[in-house]
Amino acid sequence: MSFEVILKDLVDMVPQAVGAILVDWEGEAVLEHCHCEPYDIRFIAAHKGIILERLKEMQSTAQIGEVEDVVVTSSGGHLIIGCIDQYYSLVMNIERSCLVALALQHFRRAVTELKKEI
Repeated sequence: MSFEVILKDLVDMVPQAVGAILVDWEGEAVLEHCHCEPYDIRFIAAHKGIILERLKEMQSTAQIGEVEDVVVTSSGGHLIIGCIDQYYSLVMNIERSCLVALALQHFRRAVTELKKEI
């Protein structure tokens, strides 16, 4: 299954999904599928590295295990960030009214599919 199909399916399966983007270790967009301006999701994804690095620092000091994904909630929505491998991440933006558990279920399935493709 191609990256494009995986991202499209993810966004289509999650009600109130704004978009999803595959990014590399530098925060550069590899591919996105979104219902917004591509610049908006690329801007969000470019900053995901900062969040993941801080969490990885915390995991090494707290010995909590490897970070797989994280949900950041703001007044405007939810941002889900997940590690595919040491070089690539998946970032998904959903509206505040979206059911996070449902989004996470589809998000984690997409990460599993992307791991097979990379």
